Amino acid sequence: MKAEFKEDAYHALSAEDVLAGIEASPTGLSATEAAQRLQLYGPNELPATPARHPVVRFLSHLNNALIYFLLAAAVVTWSLGHFVDASVILAVVLVNAIVGFIQEGKAENALNAIRNMASPQATVMRDGHRSRVSVADLVPGDMVLVEAGDRVPADLRLMHARGLLIEEAILTGESVAAEKREDPVPVEAALGDRTSMAYFGTMVAAGQGSGVVVATGVKTEIGRISTLLGSVQELTTPLLRQINRFARRFTWVTISGAVLLFLFAVFARGFAWPDALIAIVALSVGLVPEGLPAVITITLAIGVRRMAARNAIIRRLPAVETLGATSVICSDKTGTLTRNEMTVRRIVVCNDEILVSGSGYSAEGEKLFEDEGSEMFPDRGHALTLARAGILCNDAHLRKSANGWIVHGDPMEGALVTLAMKAGFDPENIRAEWARVDEIPFDAQHRFMATLNQVPHGQKVILVKGAPERLLEMCSMQAGEDGQVPLDPGYWTVRIAEAAAEGERILGFAMKPAPASACRLSFGEIEKDLIFLGIMGFIDPPREEAVAAIAECHAAGIAVKMITGDHAATAAAIASQLGLGDNPAALTGHDLDNIRDEMFEATVRETVVFARTNPEHKLQIVRALQRGGAVVAMTGDGVNDAPSLKQADVGIAMGQRGTEAAKEASQMVLLDDNFASIVSAVHEGRTVYDNIRKVVAWTLPTNGGEALTVVTAILFNFTLPMSPVQILWVNMITAVTLGLVLAFEPPERGVMRRPPRAADAGLLSPFLVWRVIFVSLLFLGGALLIFFNALDRGLDVETARTMVVNTIVILEIFYLFNVRYFHMTSLTWRGAMGTSPVLIAIGVVFVAQLAFTYLPIMQRLFATKPVSIADGILIISVGVIAMVILEGEKYLMRRFGLLD
Repeated sequence: MKAEFKEDAYHALSAEDVLAGIEASPTGLSATEAAQRLQLYGPNELPATPARHPVVRFLSHLNNALIYFLLAAAVVTWSLGHFVDASVILAVVLVNAIVGFIQEGKAENALNAIRNMASPQATVMRDGHRSRVSVADLVPGDMVLVEAGDRVPADLRLMHARGLLIEEAILTGESVAAEKREDPVPVEAALGDRTSMAYFGTMVAAGQGSGVVVATGVKTEIGRISTLLGSVQELTTPLLRQINRFARRFTWVTISGAVLLFLFAVFARGFAWPDALIAIVALSVGLVPEGLPAVITITLAIGVRRMAARNAIIRRLPAVETLGATSVICSDKTGTLTRNEMTVRRIVVCNDEILVSGSGYSAEGEKLFEDEGSEMFPDRGHALTLARAGILCNDAHLRKSANGWIVHGDPMEGALVTLAMKAGFDPENIRAEWARVDEIPFDAQHRFMATLNQVPHGQKVILVKGAPERLLEMCSMQAGEDGQVPLDPGYWTVRIAEAAAEGERILGFAMKPAPASACRLSFGEIEKDLIFLGIMGFIDPPREEAVAAIAECHAAGIAVKMITGDHAATAAAIASQLGLGDNPAALTGHDLDNIRDEMFEATVRETVVFARTNPEHKLQIVRALQRGGAVVAMTGDGVNDAPSLKQADVGIAMGQRGTEAAKEASQMVLLDDNFASIVSAVHEGRTVYDNIRKVVAWTLPTNGGEALTVVTAILFNFTLPMSPVQILWVNMITAVTLGLVLAFEPPERGVMRRPPRAADAGLLSPFLVWRVIFVSLLFLGGALLIFFNALDRGLDVETARTMVVNTIVILEIFYLFNVRYFHMTSLTWRGAMGTSPVLIAIGVVFVAQLAFTYLPIMQRLFATKPVSIADGILIISVGVIAMVILEGEKYLMRRFGLLD
């Protein structure tokens, strides 16, 4: 291995010279050599954007109007000699900034970890076999395979290109995809004219190819231009922006109200202006929910982590919110609703049908011609010809691992390799004897794949496989018992329908002799005069967990629709097995094209199975559902799915078989390609939204209760039940403890038995508005009851105020237990025990309140007095009474359906 590479003009060198220059091979590097080169050249990554200095990140949490207001309030109180009040205000500011600083760091770390979990993969040749490796592990000399929808993982000198088109706009600015070839170009060719190269970060628009890695990381073209591709995703969501707007408006309303209240206190009630100012400042600090955005962001970040643990990787945080409102899931069938372990079940040739036993990709112990009751014929020549065509017109490979057989390539092609082994063929020997000369890769537009193969005795043959309907259009003859006979389309149409009715996917096969001199394939010579060989039916059984997940969706009021490119009968049969209906009717893409515009939306809404659809149909389906008010989650794996994934409210890409184009257009990636993981993510999304509502439902009324206590005292001209510094203490000690724990709440029972929330539902629903008013008044009543009771019994004002502060805290604790459950009573053993975060937070508050009440230094700072055991019991009794009232109110709300 060379110690270093020169930055040669690889585009101007022949493929052989490039391989020789970087000591590479068409069969790829060995794993040992790749590891050594990785040590030498480092990972194939662009430098990450320099992280902001921690001090800068911390100061950014002080950069808003509310904090400026609080800092100004601290300056005012300090200048008036109220040093304790000023210190507590500063403590509120610092605690809020520290919480924001910590949660931002955790959220960024979570997103970075998620990026690693969903890191791009590349297909390479290692040790002579196809392998999937992380893009970061690519090294110069690796042989990389690319196809439509992939993002080029490094700078490649192309060794092989077939119909290869690459979008290079990020490098060249050209909007038209560049056509690629293997031949070298002049050394002076501009970047956009280097047709023999594929560059890191560009997108494969069509075709397939292979190339040797000649540059990685910062040595690539895009690495020379920019290092911004690794920038951290902005941590913001529509919900968070809504909360920030609410907080800003609430702040200004509070400031305006505070000014009016200050004027009223000074001029109407005779307060000394310094005392009135301190009280109003404390009231404003206590009323404004300055920590709400931080707590909600933490809630979202926790939801992201929980979803990641259930194989659902959130790429864009808004998806966390939207998942909770999902009302329709449009899912692909293969690999998502089914196991994606294809098996050839049926072989149909002229006047013959064979049922093949076994499942999966293992050929061990299986027999190709096992009779399962169908009429059999002694001559199996046509079936063997079909099996041979299946292995030759095929790019898949099977490898045996400790966990069984692994397919590298398309699952249906993997099943064809298994079938060939069942027929007694050695796949590698057959492929060597019938060497491939050229091919046209499969594409959704023309719906077939074709290869030109060398026949062992000197001739050549064109082999074609694809959608049987498409191949029948291209054939004029068929293989019969006595050679070639005229094509009988009616016979094949019936046999295709019979196989599809059994839930099988169908592939057709055809061939055509080619002259010995042929070396290239063209569409013109393939699309006519082919000889139809027969069809094969494939089984891909439904996932058991998908059946259960669909039932859970239906219970949750979520409609599930299957959108597939399969034959209509196949799709309908699988849908029936999945529980999407008893023999549901399937609409094809052709049917959709013929539906009148005024009927389209209603038809799409009522249909659960869509078959033979193209990208335009998928996009139309999603848009029609959205026009009807649905919140749509859409799955996809191919580049042709990218438009509908982007259009959907939540685009969901497949992590294992999804193309980079699909992943980039999506908001969520499934690591296991499993429909059940989508339902788990919806479950988590509903939990996250519920927890956000609980945070809001706890924060606003508790702040409101504190504020009303002081406002009432000023309006009715009696002694303040809490001093300004005590108001600040309550705000500080509870906001960072009790206000935070609701972010960690587990889901309520029955979260997936409720209908989806409306897409346009506001955060402050009528129920939450009622709760803010009702609970604030309840807190006011409890605080005043304790205050006047203490004064009536002859206790001094300091003791009465101490009791009021403890009453407010006790009420907040009991209300926390109440608000943990919206849809069930909290008066259960489960509700009483709480969660670990809840118990820890209550423990911290309990210790803090003991110090506040009994510690001498705290008594001097906050003007508190010890509270007797009897008064402590009285305070707790107020909390218990409030809890009973709140539970009764919640019961009535549930009973009359007013919980929204």
